[in-house]
Amino acid sequence: MKVAIDGPAGSGKGTIASILSKKLNLVNIDTGATYRCVALASLRNNLTLDSKEEIVKLSREIDIKIDLDNRVYLNGEDVTDEIRSKEVTNIVSPISSIVEVRKNMVDLQRKMASNNDVVLEGRDITTVVFPDADYKFYLDASLEARAERRFKQNQEKGIDMSYEEIFENIKARDYNDMHKEVGALKRTNEQIYIDSTNMTIEEVVSEFIKIIEGDKNES
Repeated sequence: MKVAIDGPAGSGKGTIASILSKKLNLVNIDTGATYRCVALASLRNNLTLDSKEEIVKLSREIDIKIDLDNRVYLNGEDVTDEIRSKEVTNIVSPISSIVEVRKNMVDLQRKMASNNDVVLEGRDITTVVFPDADYKFYLDASLEARAERRFKQNQEKGIDMSYEEIFENIKARDYNDMHKEVGALKRTNEQIYIDSTNMTIEEVVSEFIKIIEGDKNES
């Protein structure tokens, strides 16, 4: 079974996917983390966004793994927290817009998902990575709500970014994500749309499970 969740930054995709994986016994593949690993590796190798060929080569050669506890490993090193840093966040969107990088990461994501019941979240999971997914969701929330959520998450993790800075960062990412040459964030008629702006995490999870379990019971 493949559950695919698309949506903009800060809509809660990662949180919901993590909870669903435990409740429904699914392998959770954080596709965004794969791009963040490429961004972190690029920073560590002093590559700028102009170094496209080097970044593409890097994305092809680095080793990325995600374990059952959702820990992310880059070349064998646990980088789960480091890939959420301000520096990585500032460059991950343009790096993920590089066509060849997306191709390399999509190949990796499909390999990770092979022969498993999985839940995946990102920007183009329902449209590009797994267009034949059993369940396709689009999880949304207002820009203000998403910025507030990310601000609170960063505070809990000790990441120093103001609400205003996060708001502008997410606003810019929204535009970039929706205007990518390949793998753009899109709404389609096949997706089940859920707006989480005024919903608690528990309410959102309940809505997902109701749809998935309800569909399974009917069949």
